[in-house]
Amino acid sequence: MLPPNPAAAVSPSGAPVSIAPPDPLEYPFGDTLPAPGELLEVAPGVHWLRMPLPFELNHINLWLLRDGEGWTIVDTGYGGGDETRVLWERIFDKYLEGKPVNRVLITHFHPDHFGLATWLSERWGVKVWISLGEFMAAHLVWSGGAAYRTNGMYRLFRAHGLSESYLDKMDMRRDAYQMGVPELPSYYRRVMDNEQIVIDGNAWQVIMGYGHAPEHAAYYCEKLKVMISGDMVLPRITTNISVWPTEPDGNPLQLFLDSARRYRTLPAATLVLPSHGKAFRGLPIRAEALIAHHDARFEELRSALTTPKSAAEVVPVLFRRKMDERQMFFAMGEAIAHLNCLMYAGEIRRELGPDRVYRFALNR
Repeated sequence: MLPPNPAAAVSPSGAPVSIAPPDPLEYPFGDTLPAPGELLEVAPGVHWLRMPLPFELNHINLWLLRDGEGWTIVDTGYGGGDETRVLWERIFDKYLEGKPVNRVLITHFHPDHFGLATWLSERWGVKVWISLGEFMAAHLVWSGGAAYRTNGMYRLFRAHGLSESYLDKMDMRRDAYQMGVPELPSYYRRVMDNEQIVIDGNAWQVIMGYGHAPEHAAYYCEKLKVMISGDMVLPRITTNISVWPTEPDGNPLQLFLDSARRYRTLPAATLVLPSHGKAFRGLPIRAEALIAHHDARFEELRSALTTPKSAAEVVPVLFRRKMDERQMFFAMGEAIAHLNCLMYAGEIRRELGPDRVYRFALNR
């Protein structure tokens, strides 16, 4: 995930778009955060916990829901090392009141969300509940199947103009995923869009979102006015929307924008429980801001593409800061996603040059 470009821009309608306005969201718990190995109840029976991550984004929010005579876990934490397992055991000993975990719900397959799914399911003898797209993607990435092999990512980035010096430094090995997800469940319980999952007598609606992951499941409880948003709606940063080598001509950003418009219809009073950052209210405002953020990026690209440019050449347009190899990995995927979106809208064209690099330019 990358922070938004701090510059002001202009939307397609011509109105100014402020990328860093005064925060319009409400944070009902202020600066109160659950300490490691502790819980904070944010709604009746809904508990917030935080686990460490070995990245620049150094935490993930996980959720423990009272579920009748047991509990439901939503997302698992990163699977590399023992720290998160130790914190989970502390929570089990202190808070579960001797009651079992009934199921493990997953928003999507990324390591910080899915890393300990197998351990938790085996620890409690329960199924992992996850969408088909996320289950299959996890197995493909873990095994290096399809175009998820290292050479697939090299091929994609090279075709979009990234220099060999960057490519040589990037860690695109599949074992990077295996480090965070040391083992995979061999079976699962499928969750589907609009399904109602009853937890502690409350119906939680599955709301599929697209663009960040194949079939990202958010969970919305109308009775409690709570949505567990995963990575699809975050309060202060924008989630990564990338093109991947398995679908080099994909349009994930349009899928994400369509998903954001769906979230925009939910009540403003909804308490949003994101995977990173603080719980907040103001979902329609935040969804609209995410759409405006990408509108601003599109306008910057329109200004830059008066002459043909590759995705690598427009990365500095979209992200005006120095990139290390990890950040460039995500920035390249986002740049291609923005370009593909404008291409499918008919605003720009893509041409393959004699150097076998794609370049994009405005349609005249």
